[in-house]
Amino acid sequence: MSEGIDRAFRPLRRIAVPGMMAALAAFVALSGCDAADNGNDSTKINGSVHVPAGKRPGAVATVNGSIYVDDNAAITSATTVNGSVNLGDHGTATSLKSVNGAITLGSGAHVSRSIASVNGELTLHDGADVAGSLSNVNGTITLSAAHVGGGIKTVNGSMTITGASHVEGGILVQKPSGELMLSNRDVPRIVIGPGASVQGALRFERTVQLYVSDKATIGTVTGATPIPFTGDSPPN
Repeated sequence: MSEGIDRAFRPLRRIAVPGMMAALAAFVALSGCDAADNGNDSTKINGSVHVPAGKRPGAVATVNGSIYVDDNAAITSATTVNGSVNLGDHGTATSLKSVNGAITLGSGAHVSRSIASVNGELTLHDGADVAGSLSNVNGTITLSAAHVGGGIKTVNGSMTITGASHVEGGILVQKPSGELMLSNRDVPRIVIGPGASVQGALRFERTVQLYVSDKATIGTVTGATPIPFTGDSPPN
């Protein structure tokens, strides 16, 4: 089941979200997934999935429900359509994906590839590490003393990078197109706080408010003019 769902996420830029959701739901149904709601099954149509520490790592997926991975637990991939994904403190995963839902990494959690959500906040707590990319279309992105190795990408999301956060691969805020233009009303607010570092280009294809601490380190900026600030945070 997980391989089919993973393939369904690959054309993310080329199909509408409703079409993706229908395709994922149909695939899950055809795969004969267990629809029980006991909270411990690895794959479901309706219901949340709970992964305890000590369980053998594997792929987990649901259509309508959230995925909860306990502290110190390990999985390969987590995929949901309507629901959040929570990787507990010091938990490990290969990749995390959601269509409509937030994705949260606890302190010291590690993802060896990428994290992606279409409509959902992305939050990385102290010491969290993502070796690959971090991306969404809509939703705030927050890093607190975390590491991202493959860059950050969004369309409509605001962003706060604080503490000793270290981002490699730069930042890209894409220009909305097609249906996304209808929701393009707010100007994303990008904050690079004191002690944070962003290596690589910061590219903005749309208007943003870019605030950069005088104690932060960033790469080349195109498409925006950095607004310097002192102290812990910029003015509201």
